[in-house]
Amino acid sequence: MIRMSATRPSDASPIWDEVALVDPHRRDDKAERVRRMFDCIAPTYERVNTVSSLGRDRAWRRRVVKLVGATTVDSVLDVACGTGDLARTFAAAGVARVVGVDFAADMLQRAAQRPTPRTTWCLADAQRLPLADGSFTVASCAFGVRNFQDLGCGLSEMHRILRPGGRAAILEFSLPRGRLTRGAYRFYLERVLPRLAGLMCGNDGGAYRYLARSVVSFVDEAGLIGGLREAGFERVDRHSMTCGIVQVYVARKGAKGFGASHGS
Repeated sequence: MIRMSATRPSDASPIWDEVALVDPHRRDDKAERVRRMFDCIAPTYERVNTVSSLGRDRAWRRRVVKLVGATTVDSVLDVACGTGDLARTFAAAGVARVVGVDFAADMLQRAAQRPTPRTTWCLADAQRLPLADGSFTVASCAFGVRNFQDLGCGLSEMHRILRPGGRAAILEFSLPRGRLTRGAYRFYLERVLPRLAGLMCGNDGGAYRYLARSVVSFVDEAGLIGGLREAGFERVDRHSMTCGIVQVYVARKGAKGFGASHGS
Protein backbone atom coordinates (compact mmCIF):
# COMPACT_ATOMS: atom_id res chain seq x y z
CA MET A 1 0.00 0.00 0.00
CA ILE A 2 1.29 3.44 -0.94
CA ARG A 3 1.49 5.80 2.02
CA MET A 4 -0.85 8.79 1.97
CA SER A 5 0.72 12.02 3.15
CA ALA A 6 -0.97 14.17 5.75
CA THR A 7 1.21 17.18 5.00
CA ARG A 8 -0.69 20.30 3.93
CA PRO A 9 0.49 23.91 3.94
CA SER A 10 -1.24 26.59 5.96
CA ASP A 11 -2.11 29.95 4.45
CA ALA A 12 0.39 31.57 6.81
CA SER A 13 3.27 29.30 5.85
CA PRO A 14 3.42 28.48 2.12
CA ILE A 15 5.78 25.78 0.93
CA TRP A 16 7.31 28.20 -1.59
CA ASP A 17 7.55 31.66 -0.08
CA GLU A 18 9.28 34.77 -1.45
CA VAL A 19 12.66 33.81 0.01
CA ALA A 20 12.58 30.25 -1.33
CA LEU A 21 11.55 31.44 -4.78
CA VAL A 22 14.56 33.74 -5.24
CA ASP A 23 16.67 30.81 -6.45
CA PRO A 24 14.72 27.55 -6.01
CA HIS A 25 17.23 25.32 -7.81
CA ARG A 26 20.02 26.14 -5.34
CA ARG A 27 18.10 25.46 -2.16
CA ASP A 28 19.39 22.60 -0.03
CA ASP A 29 15.80 21.72 0.89
CA LYS A 30 14.46 21.87 -2.66
CA ALA A 31 13.57 18.16 -2.85
CA GLU A 32 11.56 18.22 0.38
CA ARG A 33 9.68 21.35 -0.70
CA VAL A 34 8.93 19.78 -4.09
CA ARG A 35 7.65 16.59 -2.46
CA ARG A 36 5.35 18.50 -0.10
CA MET A 37 4.18 20.70 -2.96
CA PHE A 38 3.11 17.77 -5.13
CA ASP A 39 1.35 16.05 -2.24
CA CYS A 40 -0.54 19.33 -1.77
CA ILE A 41 -1.71 19.75 -5.38
CA ALA A 42 -2.26 16.07 -6.21
CA PRO A 43 -6.10 16.23 -6.17
CA THR A 44 -6.26 18.91 -8.88
CA TYR A 45 -2.96 18.30 -10.67
CA GLU A 46 -4.28 16.72 -13.87
CA ARG A 47 -7.18 19.15 -14.23
CA VAL A 48 -4.92 22.19 -13.87
CA ASN A 49 -2.46 20.74 -16.39
CA THR A 50 -5.18 20.20 -18.98
CA VAL A 51 -6.77 23.63 -18.54
CA SER A 52 -3.51 25.58 -18.30
CA SER A 53 -2.08 23.92 -21.44
CA LEU A 54 -5.36 24.23 -23.36
CA GLY A 55 -5.36 20.45 -23.68
CA ARG A 56 -1.96 20.34 -25.37
CA ASP A 57 -0.44 18.22 -22.59
CA ARG A 58 -1.96 15.06 -24.11
CA ALA A 59 -0.41 15.78 -27.51
CA TRP A 60 2.97 16.46 -25.88
CA ARG A 61 2.94 13.07 -24.17
CA ARG A 62 1.94 11.25 -27.36
CA ARG A 63 4.80 13.01 -29.15
CA VAL A 64 7.28 11.75 -26.53
CA VAL A 65 6.18 8.15 -27.07
CA LYS A 66 6.51 8.54 -30.84
CA LEU A 67 9.89 10.28 -30.76
CA VAL A 68 11.46 7.68 -28.46
CA GLY A 69 10.24 4.95 -30.84
CA ALA A 70 8.43 2.89 -28.22
CA THR A 71 7.56 -0.65 -29.37
CA THR A 72 5.96 -3.77 -27.91
CA VAL A 73 9.34 -5.10 -26.74
CA ASP A 74 10.26 -2.04 -24.67
CA SER A 75 10.35 -1.90 -20.88
CA VAL A 76 9.82 1.69 -19.70
CA LEU A 77 10.76 3.44 -16.47
CA ASP A 78 8.81 6.68 -16.07
CA VAL A 79 10.70 8.83 -13.56
CA ALA A 80 8.84 11.43 -11.48
CA CYS A 81 5.68 9.92 -12.93
CA GLY A 82 3.25 11.97 -10.83
CA THR A 83 -0.32 10.79 -11.34
CA GLY A 84 0.82 8.55 -14.20
CA ASP A 85 -0.19 10.40 -17.36
CA LEU A 86 2.95 9.61 -19.36
CA ALA A 87 3.18 6.06 -18.00
CA ARG A 88 -0.39 5.41 -19.18
CA THR A 89 0.47 6.85 -22.61
CA PHE A 90 3.32 4.36 -22.93
CA ALA A 91 1.06 1.53 -21.77
CA ALA A 92 -1.55 2.53 -24.36
CA ALA A 93 1.15 2.27 -27.02
CA GLY A 94 1.51 -1.41 -26.15
CA VAL A 95 4.97 -1.54 -24.57
CA ALA A 96 5.86 -4.72 -22.71
CA ARG A 97 6.16 -3.17 -19.25
CA VAL A 98 5.97 0.20 -17.50
CA VAL A 99 7.18 1.12 -14.01
CA GLY A 100 6.22 4.55 -12.70
CA VAL A 101 8.41 6.04 -9.95
CA ASP A 102 7.67 9.09 -7.81
CA PHE A 103 8.55 10.27 -4.31
CA ALA A 104 5.28 12.15 -3.66
CA ALA A 105 2.99 9.55 -2.10
CA ASP A 106 -0.29 11.35 -2.79
CA MET A 107 0.53 11.71 -6.48
CA LEU A 108 1.47 8.06 -6.75
CA GLN A 109 -1.65 7.00 -4.87
CA ARG A 110 -3.78 8.62 -7.57
CA ALA A 111 -1.75 6.96 -10.29
CA ALA A 112 -2.31 3.56 -8.69
CA GLN A 113 -6.06 4.10 -8.38
CA ARG A 114 -6.48 4.02 -12.15
CA PRO A 115 -6.04 0.49 -13.59
CA THR A 116 -3.34 0.50 -16.26
CA PRO A 117 -2.24 -2.69 -18.06
CA ARG A 118 1.35 -3.92 -17.65
CA THR A 119 2.12 -1.06 -15.26
CA THR A 120 3.38 -1.01 -11.68
CA TRP A 121 4.09 1.91 -9.35
CA CYS A 122 7.04 2.48 -7.03
CA LEU A 123 7.45 5.06 -4.25
CA ALA A 124 11.09 6.13 -4.60
CA ASP A 125 13.43 9.07 -5.14
CA ALA A 126 14.55 9.61 -8.76
CA GLN A 127 18.09 10.21 -7.49
CA ARG A 128 18.26 6.87 -5.64
CA LEU A 129 16.34 4.43 -7.81
CA PRO A 130 15.96 0.99 -6.16
CA LEU A 131 16.51 -0.71 -9.51
CA ALA A 132 19.33 -2.74 -11.01
CA ASP A 133 21.69 -1.44 -13.67
CA GLY A 134 20.42 -2.00 -17.21
CA SER A 135 16.87 -2.92 -16.17
CA PHE A 136 14.99 -0.96 -18.88
CA THR A 137 15.18 -0.08 -22.57
CA VAL A 138 13.47 3.31 -22.17
CA ALA A 139 13.58 5.92 -19.38
CA SER A 140 11.22 8.88 -19.49
CA CYS A 141 10.54 11.98 -17.44
CA ALA A 142 7.81 14.55 -18.12
CA PHE A 143 8.32 17.96 -16.50
CA GLY A 144 10.31 16.34 -13.72
CA VAL A 145 14.04 16.90 -14.26
CA ARG A 146 13.55 20.57 -13.38
CA ASN A 147 12.51 19.41 -9.91
CA PHE A 148 15.54 17.21 -9.17
CA GLN A 149 17.59 18.31 -6.19
CA ASP A 150 20.71 17.47 -8.22
CA LEU A 151 20.15 17.45 -11.99
CA GLY A 152 23.35 15.58 -12.78
CA CYS A 153 22.58 12.85 -10.25
CA GLY A 154 19.06 12.33 -11.59
CA LEU A 155 20.21 12.13 -15.21
CA SER A 156 22.99 9.70 -14.23
CA GLU A 157 20.43 7.43 -12.56
CA MET A 158 18.35 7.40 -15.73
CA HIS A 159 21.46 6.42 -17.68
CA ARG A 160 22.40 3.73 -15.15
CA ILE A 161 19.12 1.82 -15.30
CA LEU A 162 19.12 1.72 -19.11
CA ARG A 163 20.43 -1.23 -21.06
CA PRO A 164 23.18 -0.56 -23.62
CA GLY A 165 21.50 1.07 -26.61
CA GLY A 166 18.58 2.25 -24.48
CA ARG A 167 16.86 5.61 -24.88
CA ALA A 168 15.86 8.37 -22.51
CA ALA A 169 13.05 10.81 -23.30
CA ILE A 170 12.68 14.06 -21.37
CA LEU A 171 9.74 16.41 -21.79
CA GLU A 172 10.37 19.83 -20.25
CA PHE A 173 9.29 23.45 -20.41
CA SER A 174 11.56 26.10 -21.91
CA LEU A 175 11.48 29.77 -22.81
CA PRO A 176 10.72 30.60 -26.47
CA ARG A 177 13.52 32.32 -28.35
CA GLY A 178 11.45 35.00 -30.09
CA ARG A 179 11.24 38.17 -28.01
CA LEU A 180 7.49 38.70 -28.45
CA THR A 181 6.63 35.04 -27.89
CA ARG A 182 8.92 34.85 -24.87
CA GLY A 183 7.41 38.00 -23.37
CA ALA A 184 3.85 36.77 -23.86
CA TYR A 185 4.70 33.37 -22.43
CA ARG A 186 6.42 34.81 -19.37
CA PHE A 187 3.42 37.07 -18.72
CA TYR A 188 1.14 34.02 -18.83
CA LEU A 189 3.51 31.88 -16.77
CA GLU A 190 4.22 34.44 -14.06
CA ARG A 191 0.99 36.44 -13.89
CA VAL A 192 -1.91 34.43 -15.31
CA LEU A 193 -1.14 30.79 -14.48
CA PRO A 194 -0.67 31.19 -10.69
CA ARG A 195 -4.02 32.98 -10.41
CA LEU A 196 -5.79 30.50 -12.68
CA ALA A 197 -4.39 27.54 -10.77
CA GLY A 198 -5.27 29.20 -7.47
CA LEU A 199 -8.90 29.46 -8.53
CA MET A 200 -8.93 25.78 -9.47
CA CYS A 201 -7.11 24.26 -6.51
CA GLY A 202 -7.32 26.80 -3.70
CA ASN A 203 -4.23 27.00 -1.48
CA ASP A 204 -1.46 25.41 -3.53
CA GLY A 205 1.41 26.23 -1.19
CA GLY A 206 2.96 28.45 -3.84
CA ALA A 207 3.23 25.55 -6.31
CA TYR A 208 2.42 27.48 -9.47
CA ARG A 209 4.57 30.44 -8.52
CA TYR A 210 7.35 27.86 -8.11
CA LEU A 211 6.49 26.44 -11.54
CA ALA A 212 7.00 29.84 -13.14
CA ARG A 213 10.20 30.62 -11.27
CA SER A 214 11.66 27.14 -11.80
CA VAL A 215 11.14 27.37 -15.57
CA VAL A 216 12.65 30.85 -15.86
CA SER A 217 15.72 29.98 -13.76
CA PHE A 218 16.34 26.44 -15.05
CA VAL A 219 19.19 25.54 -17.41
CA ASP A 220 18.53 26.31 -21.07
CA GLU A 221 18.40 23.76 -23.90
CA ALA A 222 22.18 23.69 -24.30
CA GLY A 223 22.61 23.21 -20.55
CA LEU A 224 20.26 20.24 -20.43
CA ILE A 225 21.87 18.65 -23.49
CA GLY A 226 25.25 19.13 -21.83
CA GLY A 227 23.95 17.52 -18.64
CA LEU A 228 22.73 14.48 -20.57
CA ARG A 229 26.11 14.06 -22.23
CA GLU A 230 27.91 14.41 -18.91
CA ALA A 231 25.62 11.69 -17.53
CA GLY A 232 26.96 9.34 -20.21
CA PHE A 233 24.53 9.58 -23.11
CA GLU A 234 26.19 9.41 -26.52
CA ARG A 235 23.65 11.25 -28.64
CA VAL A 236 21.00 13.82 -27.77
CA ASP A 237 18.32 15.07 -30.17
CA ARG A 238 16.07 18.00 -29.30
CA HIS A 239 12.58 18.57 -30.67
CA SER A 240 10.75 21.86 -30.09
CA MET A 241 6.95 22.07 -29.77
CA THR A 242 4.29 24.74 -29.28
CA CYS A 243 6.37 27.77 -30.30
CA GLY A 244 9.31 26.61 -28.19
CA ILE A 245 7.38 26.45 -24.92
CA VAL A 246 8.06 22.71 -24.65
CA GLN A 247 11.09 20.63 -25.65
CA VAL A 248 11.54 16.88 -26.03
CA TYR A 249 15.05 15.52 -25.60
CA VAL A 250 15.77 11.99 -26.81
CA ALA A 251 19.11 10.68 -25.57
CA ARG A 252 20.74 7.36 -26.40
CA LYS A 253 23.01 5.22 -24.29
CA GLY A 254 26.01 3.74 -26.07
CA ALA A 255 25.71 0.21 -27.41
CA LYS A 256 28.41 -0.87 -24.96
CA GLY A 257 27.13 1.29 -22.12
CA PHE A 258 30.25 3.46 -22.00
CA GLY A 259 30.40 7.18 -21.36
CA ALA A 260 29.42 10.03 -23.61
CA SER A 261 31.04 10.94 -26.87
CA HIS A 262 31.28 14.54 -27.98
CA GLY A 263 29.20 14.18 -31.12
CA SER A 264 25.89 15.93 -31.74
